[in-house]
Amino acid sequence: MTIRARIDEAVARFPRRTAMVYSRDGAWVRVTYAALGERIRRAAEGFARLGVEPRRDCVALMLENGPEWVEIYSALAGTGVTVVPMDPGLRGPEIAHMLDDSQAAAVIAQASHAATLAEVLPDIPSVRSVVLVGGPPAPAAIAARRTESYEALLTASPVPDCGSRYDTSRPSESDIASIIYTSGTTGKPKGAMLTHINFCSDAAGALDVLADITPRDRFLVVLPLFHSFAFMGNYVVPLSRGCALCFVQSLRTIGEDCQTLAPTVLMAVPLLVEKLFKKIDERLKASAVARFLLAIGLGRWVGIGVRRRLGGSLRLLVVGGAPCPVPVITGFRALGFGMIEGYGLTEAAPVVSLSRVNDARPGMIGYALPNISVRIAGADAQGVGEIQVRGPIVMRGYFRNPGATAEAFDGEWLRTGDLAVMDADGYLTIRGRMKALIVNREGKNIYPEEVEQVIALDPRVRDIVVIGYREGHDVGEKVGAIAVPNLDAIAAENGGHAPGWGEIESLMRRIVAEQCRLLSDYKHPRKLVVRREPLERTSTQKVRRHVYQDQLDTPGESE
Repeated sequence: MTIRARIDEAVARFPRRTAMVYSRDGAWVRVTYAALGERIRRAAEGFARLGVEPRRDCVALMLENGPEWVEIYSALAGTGVTVVPMDPGLRGPEIAHMLDDSQAAAVIAQASHAATLAEVLPDIPSVRSVVLVGGPPAPAAIAARRTESYEALLTASPVPDCGSRYDTSRPSESDIASIIYTSGTTGKPKGAMLTHINFCSDAAGALDVLADITPRDRFLVVLPLFHSFAFMGNYVVPLSRGCALCFVQSLRTIGEDCQTLAPTVLMAVPLLVEKLFKKIDERLKASAVARFLLAIGLGRWVGIGVRRRLGGSLRLLVVGGAPCPVPVITGFRALGFGMIEGYGLTEAAPVVSLSRVNDARPGMIGYALPNISVRIAGADAQGVGEIQVRGPIVMRGYFRNPGATAEAFDGEWLRTGDLAVMDADGYLTIRGRMKALIVNREGKNIYPEEVEQVIALDPRVRDIVVIGYREGHDVGEKVGAIAVPNLDAIAAENGGHAPGWGEIESLMRRIVAEQCRLLSDYKHPRKLVVRREPLERTSTQKVRRHVYQDQLDTPGESE
């Protein structure tokens, strides 16, 4: 139950099968499992030459998606070195915190990050060396640290016939494979320590649900691999089955890349599938035949043409990271695509539950994986309580943070902080987050996500966040909202001309009031702020709710 064992097995069983496809210098490159195995061994030897020690050192990996990410992670974790995957888009202070907190011994980064590293490394004594990927030749030193380019490191590190690092150092199941820093809502990010058995158990549970995944599948890699959902869905799972990883060139070229790569599986966050479905839906609405076939339940015939435009082979979409709009899920399924939702969190490696292709209930997050236990703790009269998780997928704790680790557990159960209900079949439905919960003066609980989902059903609402606020010394909170209008949709219904801002604000108030008729009165927003700019989101497209927590204290419109 180690990531190394999964990769070694794939290399041994499928040496001639394609492991990776990516674009380089205008041409598509295919790498077999045999070639990937050889590159991993050479990379392991290179890091040994740098003095990186298994079971002692952490190494930060701050790269964009690509073959190097796969090779380097596999070489490090596969020899017992702990990897700290980091977002290449982080700013200097965020990079400095993660490097310092993890006590990273080395940093592997894009060459474009050289200047940032030169700024932050003087204050990070633990870092002994830097490896740069891509770009011009690496300088001899960055901030007095030994610095090499990745390709030069490989060239200078031939694999000996015996006694190589890869042959002599193997991780155990309990070794920490990754320290993944959670974005958090407040304060400094915390590093979740995830072991090989955490990841491999999670992959085993997911593949028990996705039993029809075979070595013939091609996974379209769009989401950043530093994120736990993408890491599991686009690295551990496909490599465990000998599948191909197909890297898109960019978010702008997904449609074009699909034609070349012909993916069969897409792991995505809601924002990605929403944009994809919007383009599909626009074409379908322009076709009278498509509208008719969909209306009489023959959407699968329409889906043949849609699938052809996506390379001809796409059969399964798995969406996670945030709630996905029900119309998007039902829309894809009506076209004959298998589409399921999942739920998880970094601290659980990360997948906790998945719906089933033949038992998908849009708006719900499925059953717990078969190899773990899930309970609803502290349920109220409506059955809403905290999701708690127990089993081999649960992290060891937060790195160098025993206080936060203690807070994260209720005995042996991981506290997710997410509120849900579980029906008689064991199906889970999210009701919100404990910290986002609004408790009004009557002591009634309001789950912001529920209100947001109702308001967001109107296409003229681009973005919405619902937050509790207080007035004066009142006990209890009131419901407030911050909304961003969809100016394109508003203009479209006004003959292509957007009205003035004052009229737009009035329209948004009417929309919120109309949509909330579906909810009990106490759940209706009493104050609404309409803003022009999109809401701030995390890398998985979750609204940074805490950013807006105090904004409703300013004068706003009351409903």
